[in-house]
Amino acid sequence: MTSTQSSDGYLDRYQEAVLGVFGRPALVIDHGRGCHVWDVDGRRYLDLLGGIAVNALGHGHPALVAAVSKQVAEVVHVSNFFTTPGQIALAERLLDIAGAPAGSKVFFANSGTEAVEAAIKLARRTGRTGIVAAEGAFHGRTTGALALTHKPAYREPFAPLLPGVTHVPYADVEALRAAVGPDTAAVVLEPIQGEAGVVAAATAYLQAAREVTAAAGALLVIDEVQTGIGRTGQWFAYQESGVLPDAVTVAKGLGGGVPIGALLTMGPAVSGLLQAGQHGTTFGGNPLAAAAALAVLDTIGEQGLMAHAVVVGDHLAAAVAGLGHPLVSTVRGRGLLRAIVLTEAIAPLVASLAREAGFIINPVAPQAIRLAPPLIVTTEEIDTFVAVLPALLDAAHAALTASEPS
Repeated sequence: MTSTQSSDGYLDRYQEAVLGVFGRPALVIDHGRGCHVWDVDGRRYLDLLGGIAVNALGHGHPALVAAVSKQVAEVVHVSNFFTTPGQIALAERLLDIAGAPAGSKVFFANSGTEAVEAAIKLARRTGRTGIVAAEGAFHGRTTGALALTHKPAYREPFAPLLPGVTHVPYADVEALRAAVGPDTAAVVLEPIQGEAGVVAAATAYLQAAREVTAAAGALLVIDEVQTGIGRTGQWFAYQESGVLPDAVTVAKGLGGGVPIGALLTMGPAVSGLLQAGQHGTTFGGNPLAAAAALAVLDTIGEQGLMAHAVVVGDHLAAAVAGLGHPLVSTVRGRGLLRAIVLTEAIAPLVASLAREAGFIINPVAPQAIRLAPPLIVTTEEIDTFVAVLPALLDAAHAALTASEPS
């Protein structure tokens, strides 16, 4: 069922009523099913972005719908004066899939940036103030998380930010080693930098980061907000390296679209850093979000979606590489977090043309198209996109050429 008002009508109302921090949206979505969404004008799109790696089970998944519907009928919110069986079960489940040692704990928040804020406060409780992050990093936009985020356009309007943050080149072991010292409270790293264009660190880099932080007595915090919950083929991307971090942030795919975030603290020493009254949240770990997250975790496990993500992600990479198109440089990433890297800065044009053709993709960088589809996406659905990609690239190249001064 579509709306009685057109997209243009809704977008005019949007611009009148909604703070314009996102600009004018590209679409007004009406509903979704599986890996497809429909806009208010009735046009269908294959969703290859998944709400930026959020809609792990796609749209309208029966398990998620049933869990949320049941929970809404029972209790939605109880405040942090109390707990619920679902909250406890979810904390236990997260520690289990993370391979956390005895004495590990979970703090529930409502988003990835809130999970990072909790990690910053955790780090400060070491008595040190220095934090090392990476160039190209994205850790959120609240003022603490923003200090760790690297992009100047995000940071500069709000300077001065949290002091003591140092950014080093990503995946450069020697630069990391040189930056970590006796004042370093924590090193915060993404195993794959999503917003930088899906740039993955080598296993050896995360292993070196663990070695460096352990030697300096600093915490190693791994930001799995975008990479976690099965997206790369394991519950958490850091698990491929064999490294056990001191803390892990998670959000996005955990709730399948219902807002939730979490900070996992590994072991009793780290878990004891934050004491009663030193951090909190009103909505974090509420019964609705916990029920949604448990349904997502159950479904991913029961349906083998982590292995599926590897198969479909590898199929995507091979299919795009097999096109042999001169505008495609490579496909990078793991599982179902991928970037098609282009030889020209035409990603925004390609994304616009893709929407017209019925595909939602993300021009995460001028020369990179990010794909983070639902974990249930099929190779057949991927192939429909790959089939039209050459025409999209050619059209974008032609448009760019035509716009250049002669």
